Amino acid sequence: MLEKIVQSHKEEFDQKRNDFFVHRESQIKGFDSDLIHVIIGPRRAGKSFFSIRSMETHKQIGYVNFDDERLFGLKSFDELLHAVNQVYHNPKVLLFDEIQNIPGWELIMNRLQRNGYIIFITGSNSKLLSSELATHLTGRHLITCLFPFSFLEITQLAEMKEISGDIRQQSDEYIIQGGFPELWVKKLDSRNYLNSLFDSILFKDIVKRHKIRHSSALDNLAMFMVSNIASELSFTTITKRLSFRSVVTLQKYIDYLEEAFLIFSIQRFSFKVREQISSNKKFYCYDNGFFQAKAFKFSPNYGKLYENTVAIELKRCEMEGLIKVFYWKNEKHEEVDFVVQKGLKIEELIQVCYDLSEPKVKEREIRALLKAGAALDCKQILVITRDFEKVEEASWYGFTGEVNFIPLWKWLLEKSERK
Repeated sequence: MLEKIVQSHKEEFDQKRNDFFVHRESQIKGFDSDLIHVIIGPRRAGKSFFSIRSMETHKQIGYVNFDDERLFGLKSFDELLHAVNQVYHNPKVLLFDEIQNIPGWELIMNRLQRNGYIIFITGSNSKLLSSELATHLTGRHLITCLFPFSFLEITQLAEMKEISGDIRQQSDEYIIQGGFPELWVKKLDSRNYLNSLFDSILFKDIVKRHKIRHSSALDNLAMFMVSNIASELSFTTITKRLSFRSVVTLQKYIDYLEEAFLIFSIQRFSFKVREQISSNKKFYCYDNGFFQAKAFKFSPNYGKLYENTVAIELKRCEMEGLIKVFYWKNEKHEEVDFVVQKGLKIEELIQVCYDLSEPKVKEREIRALLKAGAALDCKQILVITRDFEKVEEASWYGFTGEVNFIPLWKWLLEKSERK
């Protein structure tokens, strides 16, 4: 039985090795080392495809996909390994897909690594990034994060398929549809695909994994969080609004949504750690398509979609360990969307404003940036817009800085090129 399952996985593996492939910005770190390679990210972001195509220099690779329901409740990993050796002729390189579905996987991977195997594992659970993972794998691992397509990868796909079109039109489609690879490569119906994927993540990665009995509360919370992307939210307010039993239960469910790569949060910047932790967080979604498919709305909210797009790109950099991201708010409730910290220094302040045609809006956004710049000693000031591009000098009570206005599509491409 196990040999038949592994054989079917080999057919899947061979197919992916020959399928159409878009080169990804992410790269597996320390590829030639004997450390355990961990590739994490949202479901359907292309982790297994990315891993398989990154391993083309290895000829003998054994592949097992633990998202196969036939392997749920696997009793003996050694029997599975025997089947892998039979099908793949004793490979020394092993790729295990969606490893979080196997209880005690960390100990098994440690044993295989000690026995001389080169191990690659993928997972759709952000806990694979945690200190818990470092404890289990005792420092013998390297982590690579893979998100859905970036805008640069979308433009590369368009070139490969010889799809003509204005780059602004491509960015508009990307901002609404999001970046899940299958939608772009196979041209699937986005709403049906994203609805199905969203529900699958809730069931497989949360309800089933955490044995949640009453899933309706989780469904309502997921819809609420996705509907309120780019919003500062209070746990107490959400608890009352959605009639949760307690703030503790709510926080636990939000943690589940974050673990499953549906939503993520950023903290309010403060020089005081306690104040930073106790302040409200702002929440975003890992892909704009979920907002379009699942949110309570009557029309596209381009302001939220633009801000969420920027948040995703900054989160991508944060998970690569390049920066830390916060938002800023003063006692007058003036706000800056993103504070980018590199090392001990505040490197950049970013405001996202879809429409700057109203002079009062432009003045308000610049005033908040200058106040934050003075408070945080940062003169690198950016306003991301739909189509306005200019550099202007502005000042506030002795603090002077250049404000760089740049269209979102251009910022996305430039950011990718700077990595």
